[in-house]
Amino acid sequence: MFHYKTGVAALTVALLATTSALAQDKRVVKYNADYDPAPLAAMEEVIAKFEAENPDIDIQLNNFDHEGYKTAIRNFLTADAPDLANWYAGNRMAPFVNSGQFMDVSDVWEENGLKESLGSALASMTIDDKQWGVPYTYYQWGIYYNKEAYEAAGVEVPGPEGVSWEQFIANCEKFAAAEIDCITTGTKALWPGAGIFDYLNLRTNGYEFHMDLTAGEVEWTDDRVRATFAEWAKIQPYITKNHAAIDWQDAAALLVQGKAANYVMGNFAVAVFKEGGMTDETLGFMGFPEITAGVPRAEEAPTDTVHIPSGATNVEDAKKFLAYLATAEAQTTINAAMGQLPINKDSTVADDPFLQAGFEMLSTADGGIAQFFDRDAPAEMAKAGMEGFQEFMVRPENLDQILERLEKIRGRVY
Repeated sequence: MFHYKTGVAALTVALLATTSALAQDKRVVKYNADYDPAPLAAMEEVIAKFEAENPDIDIQLNNFDHEGYKTAIRNFLTADAPDLANWYAGNRMAPFVNSGQFMDVSDVWEENGLKESLGSALASMTIDDKQWGVPYTYYQWGIYYNKEAYEAAGVEVPGPEGVSWEQFIANCEKFAAAEIDCITTGTKALWPGAGIFDYLNLRTNGYEFHMDLTAGEVEWTDDRVRATFAEWAKIQPYITKNHAAIDWQDAAALLVQGKAANYVMGNFAVAVFKEGGMTDETLGFMGFPEITAGVPRAEEAPTDTVHIPSGATNVEDAKKFLAYLATAEAQTTINAAMGQLPINKDSTVADDPFLQAGFEMLSTADGGIAQFFDRDAPAEMAKAGMEGFQEFMVRPENLDQILERLEKIRGRVY
């Protein structure tokens, strides 16, 4: 005779035993990350979909705060490596690659056609002709402009294709006549000036030279560096005069108010422009103009990445997850939450004109993707460089001393 309570209890024990056995059968992938709340929720959604397709794999996500992670990664890569770890592309990943702490994942790229689907980020993920991780998000830099300021100065409003460098400089003269800053920025925190330098150097000398410079392989007194500053000198008189005393948000207010026409900035600033009252009708975006004819077009797009530490214990399943994270579906999901851009060229981008423009610009960049000066250069060199950029923008006559100082620091840092 079946006893109800005893039968239910026995059945419950059996189910728990079965569930426990299934859990034990799952292969664990330990993943250390540093997501903010919105992207964390999106990544958990991506992980859930991956686990549904791979029921024998359990991705265990351990999330750190951003600042704590920068210190933690140096410890856990050495002592207790996970199977996956977040980091950044370009020269920021180079120390971990060069010290043998990140694993070569070129096979993931080859077997999944990633050189095509993630082609815009290939150069920034490649060292010694090998790929060392998978990128999943980036955002564009470029020139944001106030269409009403253009109209007020009697300057033709640029189209999506932008303007030539010569025309941009000529426009600056017209803005000056109308008492409108041609270019605004706020360098009190130093880094916004680096965005201007990066684009000038990328457009004057190209991606490889820029990477060599930030890697310490080029002298700051090199004539090619001087050529970049020569181009900067052409627009220096038209930059907001008190930039060294204001933050980037203060400069954003000048653009919003029509007191400035153009701003070299990252896409995260769009929210600030719109909070100030600008709309899709008054705010425009264009890529930085070509300077040296024939130099392949490189762009500035800080790129977040996932890597397999060399001490990983479940490499096979970690590679499966990297391949999944590279898919258009996964990158669409996480970037919708982040308000940023997927790298997979087949992904769907949010219905936002600035994200759409950035996606088109970055997806077609044939010259490479730079990460930003303070990511591409070591911390001490980055700080000194950005101090030098700010000084040049205030006192361009100090260029020789600035470059000689930076060259001495290069000799020490590298």
